[in-house]
Amino acid sequence: MKKNTRALIHISLSVLILLLFLPVIADAQPGIPCDPLDPACPIDGGLLVLISAGIGLGAKRFKKK
Repeated sequence: MKKNTRALIHISLSVLILLLFLPVIADAQPGIPCDPLDPACPIDGGLLVLISAGIGLGAKRFKKK
């Protein structure tokens, strides 16, 4: 195997292991379920980031064509 291939395999395995254990580490929500109609339920921050990322990616691909 080439040196670059080994490095790519090590990086891929590291990312895979991180993604497998990240939900266990990042359990930041309380055990009490949040009512979606409650104004204190924090769902808009991540949703805004995902929507803006989708718009940016779509604009980039549209401009490329």
